[in-house]
Amino acid sequence: MSEPATNLPKRRLRLPTRLINVSWRDLAVVALPTALIVAGAFAIAGHFIRPAPPHTIVMTTGTDGSSFRRYAERYAKILARDGITLQMLPSSGSVENLKRLADPKQHVDVGFVQGGLPEELHGADLVSLGSMFYQPLFVLYRSPEPIARLSQLKGKLIAIGREGSGTEALALALLKANGFETEKDPALLRINGDDATPSILAGRIDAAFLSGDSARPDEIRQLLHTAGLRLFDFAQADAYLQRFRYLNKIALPEGVLDLGVDIPARPIALLAPTVELVARADLHPALSDLLIDAAQEVHGHGSLLARAGEFPSPVERDFPISDDATRYYKAGKSFVYRHLPFWLANLADRLLVLVVPAVVLLIPALRMVPTMYTWRIRTRIFRHYGQLMELERESLRPQSPEHVRRMLAQIDQLEGAVIKSKLPKRFGDEAYVLRQHIDFVRERLTGMAAAQPVQ
Repeated sequence: MSEPATNLPKRRLRLPTRLINVSWRDLAVVALPTALIVAGAFAIAGHFIRPAPPHTIVMTTGTDGSSFRRYAERYAKILARDGITLQMLPSSGSVENLKRLADPKQHVDVGFVQGGLPEELHGADLVSLGSMFYQPLFVLYRSPEPIARLSQLKGKLIAIGREGSGTEALALALLKANGFETEKDPALLRINGDDATPSILAGRIDAAFLSGDSARPDEIRQLLHTAGLRLFDFAQADAYLQRFRYLNKIALPEGVLDLGVDIPARPIALLAPTVELVARADLHPALSDLLIDAAQEVHGHGSLLARAGEFPSPVERDFPISDDATRYYKAGKSFVYRHLPFWLANLADRLLVLVVPAVVLLIPALRMVPTMYTWRIRTRIFRHYGQLMELERESLRPQSPEHVRRMLAQIDQLEGAVIKSKLPKRFGDEAYVLRQHIDFVRERLTGMAAAQPVQ
């Protein structure tokens, strides 16, 4: 059996010929700046890519059983379809919700806030995702005859809602506009609706401002069945709207609360702030879209006092509408969010930011590199032409024999430089044409040397 050959020559790894003839130095000089520009564009684009949205939204709501809480629970079910958990924090209502949102130490993302709360409670970095529903104000009072102005309630015991509540804030604003000394008047009682209702039924108070959960239609219907109790008609509603931009005028049609007994017996004008879904300005745009989506499903069907499709509304009230909400109300969901699951659409949306520099810069850059590489090689060839033309111009003037010999030596150096130049094959014809021109100048110089007398 023959012995295995151990002294066979080792085969060297050979690069393809087309790669051997590439001037890597010239290619690097051309490609490196282009690569740096493209990398910089990607870095800038990457800076604007927002991180993936969190899987949890913290919402400050209201008391257990309140309308704020019930709406939040419906939001939670809708958001859960896209894998988002809505964590609900109980609160005493709009005022506490706004305080939490304005406090950067509180870990809260969104909350329901009634319009018309004091300006000092507003935070600088809060935005609105839109108005979600009306919060009508019902003013019930005891009187043998209807009254036309709130100022006619002066001197009477009036329940204006729990201290710190949205009802109290609205009642104080309206009463102050009617000449009440709201800070000193002992007749203004800070009691909530649950206590105000039995008090006015028993005659212990003369009037009550009821709003929100204290003014559910069935409770208002029950109160208006009581002899002697009347519902205040805001005949000056248009004037109130001029004074308080967060208010809306709502027409309560005749008989809408009880058709059989005809309650109310005539159309009544009510005032109603809207409840806004307020968020911190850094809320992720994808979550903003999901919340408005949920709001449309919850509030978009209409109610006793709102038309179908009236809410959610982008009309600006106490807080500026966020840019993300404005975009959503104008254009709706983007294409990817309409046709892909939420997590996949969000990923595609973020990667799209990187596609832009790829399309705008990378593709043109890849096309330009060969052109710039060709320009770089030809520049080297043309540089030799510049030296050759300078020698030819010198040859037209009388020269000493010594200077002619130096010029011939320069010609030889120039030809040697051309021969040693690493040029791709496709530039070979240009290199050989250059050498022919070098020979032409050499012949001229050689003729000059032969014509000169021998020293």
